[in-house]
Amino acid sequence: MALRDTSLPETSGPVRTSGTALVGEERDRLLGGAHHDPHALLGAHPVPAGVLFRALRPNAREVSVLADGVRSPLVSEGDGLFSAVLPYPKIPAYELVVAYDDGEQTVHDPYRFAPALGELDLHLIREGRHEELWKALGAEPMTHEGVQGTRFTVWAPNAQGVRLAGEFTFWDGTQYPMRSLGAAGVWEVFLPGIGEGAKYKFEITSRYGHRFLKADPMARLTEVPPDTASVVTSSRYAWHDAEWMAHRGDTPVHRAPMSVYEVHLPSWRPGLTYRELAGELPGYVRDLGFTHVELMPVAGHPFSGSWGYQVTSYYAPTPRLGSPDDFRFLVDALHRAGIGVIMDWVPAHFPKDDWALARFDGDPLYEPGDSRRAEHPDWGTYEFDFGRTEVRNFLVANAVYWCEEFHIDG
Repeated sequence: MALRDTSLPETSGPVRTSGTALVGEERDRLLGGAHHDPHALLGAHPVPAGVLFRALRPNAREVSVLADGVRSPLVSEGDGLFSAVLPYPKIPAYELVVAYDDGEQTVHDPYRFAPALGELDLHLIREGRHEELWKALGAEPMTHEGVQGTRFTVWAPNAQGVRLAGEFTFWDGTQYPMRSLGAAGVWEVFLPGIGEGAKYKFEITSRYGHRFLKADPMARLTEVPPDTASVVTSSRYAWHDAEWMAHRGDTPVHRAPMSVYEVHLPSWRPGLTYRELAGELPGYVRDLGFTHVELMPVAGHPFSGSWGYQVTSYYAPTPRLGSPDDFRFLVDALHRAGIGVIMDWVPAHFPKDDWALARFDGDPLYEPGDSRRAEHPDWGTYEFDFGRTEVRNFLVANAVYWCEEFHIDG
């Protein structure tokens, strides 16, 4: 049997230039997850001989640049790095063709995009007064520079570096280091082609060199416990409670009868989803003469046997009963039945689970640095650092979030 020629075919595009390998401290920091500006090393950058292209694709066999219909292979630097200088007069519109042992993919390069978060957002985050913080931080599906994908942002001011890990990277963050956006302490990367349903975490390298995975504090959807990943989501819900929303404030609450039915949704009628509860709870409460329901905590919490007062996912309804849009459906049904919706909110403390808020970037962040102030003596949890503007913003914006996004009445 004749041996198959496995050598690469000659490129029909520009001749690549050697000697572009990344070396020294910059290489070590990039590969070690401790670089503050990976976009300065990866992507496409003008150089005297043309344009330097560099990609980081662990486990790839080959990486090529596809521009103007011409495919130009990059040279392996080892450790998943590929680079070459191609004699383009300026940076062209391009994609990457990435070949693995089981096939190849043509993808947009995440490191050719400008930041997808604006200066005003960063300014408001620094000052602790971003009233729609959930629209600036977390995972936001969007079209950026004409390409569909998801913007990932996280506040981690003490970190040496932050990378994105997910099912799409087999939970290895090497491929997607994020860039620091400066004094606000925010890290960002836009990933083309990643959309709703993608599971992810942030891989953080602390100032002490420790590396660990953290769930997104701003996640709007999470896995069902005991799994702990954050999930990219976007609402498509169409509300039908316009009349309630328009007139709920017509009569001051202290001048009208008010009777509140407190309910823990998972145990009220065990096994029902948010949508199934919407078919039973509104009529039950109305027939008993109550004017409002008070929902015991619905935000994500790790222990299913609890009432929900130790919250780990402040921006995500518990997924045990359905999706965020399913929870909207329940609130909508209550409003259409003339029932107001109040929810228990827990801004006092949070649990110490190592995948959540506690010591988020390797240092006390959401909790005070002084352990005497951080420790909650009764619950074995951490208290929030109310003296930090960003933490107050996280909590105030969270209260606004539930009212704006889920039509909660109080």
